[in-house]
Amino acid sequence: MKIVVLSGGLSPERNVSLSSGSMVCRALRQRGHSVALVDLYFGMEGRGVTEPAQLFDAPIPESFCKVSAQAPDLDVVKASRQDRSASQFGPGVLDVCAMADIVFLALHGVCGEDGRVQAALDLLGIPYTGSGYLSSALALDKDMTKRLVLGHPDVVTPKWETVDCSAEDLHAIADRTQLPVVVKPLDSGSSIGVYIANTKEELLNALQESRKLGGRTVLEQFVKGREFSIAVLEGEALPAIEIIPKAGFYDYANKYQAGATEEVCPADIPDAWQERMAASAKAVFNTLGLAVYSRADYIITPDGTAYFLEINTLPGMTPTSLVPQEAAAVGIGYGELCERIIHASLDARKKGL
Repeated sequence: MKIVVLSGGLSPERNVSLSSGSMVCRALRQRGHSVALVDLYFGMEGRGVTEPAQLFDAPIPESFCKVSAQAPDLDVVKASRQDRSASQFGPGVLDVCAMADIVFLALHGVCGEDGRVQAALDLLGIPYTGSGYLSSALALDKDMTKRLVLGHPDVVTPKWETVDCSAEDLHAIADRTQLPVVVKPLDSGSSIGVYIANTKEELLNALQESRKLGGRTVLEQFVKGREFSIAVLEGEALPAIEIIPKAGFYDYANKYQAGATEEVCPADIPDAWQERMAASAKAVFNTLGLAVYSRADYIITPDGTAYFLEINTLPGMTPTSLVPQEAAAVGIGYGELCERIIHASLDARKKGL
């Protein structure tokens, strides 16, 4: 097959996305496919090609493969693009996508998981992997996701409030918020901008930082317990993976720096816990109208209550990512996982999902 892997883009998670895309591209090329690895935002820039078709033979840049300990400065990223167009699509991106049998979306965060890229590809009649534009947009919005699944018999979610840090008085927010609390951007992933506030001062600092990510922020009840993630692949749940950071919580650095976190898969838990998370993850998947695959995050308290936190429609595919580990636990290798995502996505597009 002729496949375009879209990665990068203009999101705080662009470096994670580039690493995911590099691995997907390498794996699909090893399985005999003709694959172009494309940075959504830069397109042909800096790749040593003059025509979009040449990207199918272009080598994988070494800079794409590693995830730095810090998220990128997007102002610097914007300033480095020679093409000054305001478009999120870099030079030649849509042209090379039109040449492919399918576009593998290795994008993460806004302008990748928020449905806009999916909608553009739909309008152009270009098939792509994962969920459609509407369900992608719903899932990236943490507040909307919680509203839609609230009250489902298989889903328990911590109490939350959504605030606008750019418009509301931060001291007023802090005064009414019960501590400890988890502070999260409304529509970002990879734990970027996530803080656990135990004091009013920590909460005010977190709210101030939230203004830099747009202001719309979820304040979520802190739940103490063990942390897990569980994937749904083609309608079936994979074995849950337990996440045990060696220091702090599962933040951006602990997610992507090798050795920073212990990950146990299959998780050493009672069967009832696995079944509970599986039922919950599938319920969220179906309620939001997702397709092909996803990854949901949970905290389980000592009494066995599985608290749903959020769901990811384009899970990471980096060397430290969770979904490939879960797939491997049931005998699905990385390359096979990529191909299963592709074939299931082609079926989903034919069904209008």
